[in-house]
Order: sequence, then structure tokens, then C-alpha cells
Amino acid sequence: MTETATTPLLKIRDLEGWYGESKALHGVSLTLRKGELLTLIGRNGAGKTSTLRAVMGLMRKRRGGIYYAGRDLSQTPPEIAARSGLAYCPEERGIFGSLTVAENLVLPPIIAAGGMTDAELFELFPNLKARLSSPGTKLSGGEQQMLAIARILRTGATTLLLDEPTEGLAPVIVKQIGAVIAALKTRGYTILLVEQNFRFAAKIADRFCVVEHGRVVESIDRGDIAANERKIQSYLGV
Repeated sequence: MTETATTPLLKIRDLEGWYGESKALHGVSLTLRKGELLTLIGRNGAGKTSTLRAVMGLMRKRRGGIYYAGRDLSQTPPEIAARSGLAYCPEERGIFGSLTVAENLVLPPIIAAGGMTDAELFELFPNLKARLSSPGTKLSGGEQQMLAIARILRTGATTLLLDEPTEGLAPVIVKQIGAVIAALKTRGYTILLVEQNFRFAAKIADRFCVVEHGRVVESIDRGDIAANERKIQSYLGV
């Protein structure tokens, strides 16, 4: 695949994926432009998280096209996807409870120049600076989420796959996470976000893809949200 100025940074075409014998993705197709924040919305079990996992190579059985920065990642393992510039922050956060915040921060390897410095990270996440010597088990849910995001920002990855970053968090922490994601977008990061909290996502996303039964059924620009509010609510079951 030859990259041109008009080529999307991430292109997914007819992506199918399975967990064992159970098929979770039934032909997901979407594009993500450089610097864009695209949010996947839909009911629980629709295939949103499975899409992120398939892109990263964490779904062992998959079929279809995954192209990132002109590179075919359709059959590559997770480490190749990560070295290409993709970073995945899972819903479960993956914080090591026996390690301190400082130790957790430096776990992922640097994959490219330009990753955030400690000073930049602590500017975004001041809570973490005060908790550097605290073990992961002592962190609140919000602090764990901040650490999970901070950890991948050190690596030099420029495209972030964020899975439910506000799940289970208090409103004040949700607001902080929203401010961080908005700041990352301003810095030029490209973000593919899975988020159940539509009101949260509506404030920061450029575009929405509705996922239903393992495929994208509609794409809605931010400016068209008001005109499609009733339709969005029906997709979300609210």
C-alpha cells in the first residue's frame, strides 16, 4: 500500500475477528486521519473493544485489512504494531500492583523519539508526581488510569487506542481525563477512543463511528450530533 497525502493514517477494511469459535467482528471498516479523535460508540458487546484488540494484534484469529502509516499490519503480532507507533491502553489498565508508580512508568520500551519527558507527564498528571513511590495497589481508580495513559506517552507512540478511560471513575476525575485527552489532541496525537459515556465523548471527539453487531453501521461528524441525537440514543439503548 503506497502512502500519499490523502491516505488515512489508519485504515481498517472488512475486519473480522474471533475469540475461539465465537465471531466478534463481522466486517469492521473505518478510517482515522492524522490528528483526528475518532470515538467508537455502541452497546456493550457491540465489538468496540474487539476492534482495538484486533488492530493491535491481540485477537489471534482475524481476517481483513489493517493499514497504519502505509504499512500492512493485518497479520503482524502486537509487538510489531506497537513498534509502528500504535499504543493501546486497555480498560483494565494493566497496572502492576507490586511495582511503584515510578517503576510502572518505565515498563514499556521507548519505540520512537519524541515521547513525553517526566516533566511533561507530571504537568499533565500532577497526582502521579506525588505518588511516585506508591505501589500500584495503593492507587485510586483515577490514578491508575492516569498512570496507564502516562506510561504509553513515554514511548514515543503517536497514535493512541484508548479503551473506556472513564469507566467507573468519579465525575471530577472524568473531567480531568477529558482535559488530558483534549490536551493530547492539541499536541497532535491521533486518538481512537472507545467510550460508553457519550456526553463525555461529545465534548472532545471529531467524529463518531457507531458499532453494532461487530460492524460499523454509521459515521457521524461532531457537527451533526444534534441532528442525530435521537438516532444515537437508539444505538446506545438509552
